[in-house]
Amino acid sequence: LRQGRGPRTAQERLLVLNRNPAALAHPLWLCGFRPFFLATAISAAGLIALWGAFLGHGLPLPPVAGGPFVWHAHELLFGFSLAAVAGFALTAIPEFTGTASVPAQPVRILFALWLAGRIGFWLSAWLGAPALAVAGLAHLGLVAGLVALLAPRLLADPERKHLSFLWALVAFAVLIAGFYIDALAGASPARWLHATVGLLMILIVLALSRISMRIVNSALEERGESPDYRARPPKRNLAIVCIAACTAAEFFAPGERLGGWLALAAAAALCHLQSDWHVGRALFRRWPLMLFAVYVLMAAGYGLIGFALISGSDGVSAG
Repeated sequence: LRQGRGPRTAQERLLVLNRNPAALAHPLWLCGFRPFFLATAISAAGLIALWGAFLGHGLPLPPVAGGPFVWHAHELLFGFSLAAVAGFALTAIPEFTGTASVPAQPVRILFALWLAGRIGFWLSAWLGAPALAVAGLAHLGLVAGLVALLAPRLLADPERKHLSFLWALVAFAVLIAGFYIDALAGASPARWLHATVGLLMILIVLALSRISMRIVNSALEERGESPDYRARPPKRNLAIVCIAACTAAEFFAPGERLGGWLALAAAAALCHLQSDWHVGRALFRRWPLMLFAVYVLMAAGYGLIGFALISGSDGVSAG
């Protein structure tokens, strides 16, 4: 290799492939979460920097349909968050269902669709409807690909314990379609973004209920205590119903007091959900505390939204 004669053995050829990110054998493509979580991390830092520069220094953002707010929310939800959802689903669902990992080629295709969605939406500021349509089709293709890859695994599970993830992905496709239909028609698509926030909160509850049992019980075992933590379905289902009701109220009657009361109900249900986590000092270990903080922040957010809508103040955005 050093003398420029090229790889001669199978091991040398594999080494060359592993150093080439474009090759299917590269480690980046061998686990579904790797390219998408990498994109999630880069998006988080990049979007915060761009939005901060816009707010603090007037940096011009792409003049997409709906203006800066829609650009910001779209990229957080259909860029950053959708990449996180895809990476989680491609990795967790095969594990939950006891099936094989998703092959590298479909993972790369899905990642290319995610990139096409970013490029198309940003270019729609200058190229208009054609680029916007490309972005919409790319996002729908990504979600449809996830459904096609994961639905057979979820449906083949005899107990079908994780089928809720499939319905969440279908709901994601509906919200994406609604956003782009409104945007292409010249209407404000912001209501679809608000609805997507609610869907993501439900997805977080569903995901944490699965992974929290392993994390919290492992922390209990490390302390020499009995691993008796359980994520109880009634509390989880109550939180999901309240979040869904609040999301529906905000979608059909934005800014009304009804949405405020339902947001407070969601906050109360999320606080009730936290009671399952009261397992003593094991809660203050790094991973359990990090996951518990997610529920705390969700409850605080819905609480702020509820009080803001009921009082008519300006706290909804902070929530």
